[in-house]
Amino acid sequence: MLCPSSPQISKEKRPFVGIIIVCGTEKYCVPLSSPKHASMKNDVDFTKIYDGDKLIGVLNFNNMIPVDEPFIRPLNIKPSPSDNANTIHYKKMSVKQLTYCQRNQEAIVRKANKLYEMITSGKTSGLLKRRCYDFSKLETILKKKLNAVISIIWEVIHLFLQSEP
Repeated sequence: MLCPSSPQISKEKRPFVGIIIVCGTEKYCVPLSSPKHASMKNDVDFTKIYDGDKLIGVLNFNNMIPVDEPFIRPLNIKPSPSDNANTIHYKKMSVKQLTYCQRNQEAIVRKANKLYEMITSGKTSGLLKRRCYDFSKLETILKKKLNAVISIIWEVIHLFLQSEP
């Protein structure tokens, strides 16, 4: 499980918890969410996660975002003695969700790539298109952020080299 920042306005500090897959040539984070969508049916942009017969979460393919290394950090889901009861529960649930994702990895990647292709090619219904992020636009934004990070790194290297005796 990895954790970039949320792309939603005013939620930049909130972790965007999900799994990393490849769609086309880009890495994407497919967000995990709580099982608050129990009445929804599995679809091309949505998958329920089960532990046996119990619904324990969902994968929201419609909200997946492109990511790259500078914006990804691992999420520690191993319970520790200093964790409170809520954190321990969250971490145990996360382990179960991750186990489900690992067992169903091929199907998850296929589903994500199918949705990605449908949205980026324009071959989709209006309703599905409205539910999904504009993946091409998000990729452009990611490239701009990466270029900004690279520029800062080069600036730091340049300053470092100028300061050497």
